[in-house]
Amino acid sequence: MEPSENNTVTLILDLENPPPLSDEQRARLTALAAMPDERIDYSDAPYEPDAVWMKAADRLPRPKSQVTLRLDPDVLDWFKSTGKRYQSRINSVLKAYVDAQGRRRGAPTMPETPPARAVKA
Repeated sequence: MEPSENNTVTLILDLENPPPLSDEQRARLTALAAMPDERIDYSDAPYEPDAVWMKAADRLPRPKSQVTLRLDPDVLDWFKSTGKRYQSRINSVLKAYVDAQGRRRGAPTMPETPPARAVKA
């Protein structure tokens, strides 16, 4: 069946007002929070190289090449909501991803960019 307006359901999660957890969900989260890390099975979790995404906003790069890039509206809105220099933060995230992929494949990483200024989170 081809998707259309008649057979497509769109759900939007409001992070400011999340749906309530069931008693079963709350019990599972409580048990997981109490479990030591070494007992948690991460075998089906996607590869995330030591939270490199968290390091992305710590430094802003030098002047960049101007390009045209198509982004999903929700992604662009989120970066814009972080304030001025959101384009530099997008670049930092992309650079951190390229660096992580290089380490993952054993390729050389990108040259270190000196910190430009502190970023407000």
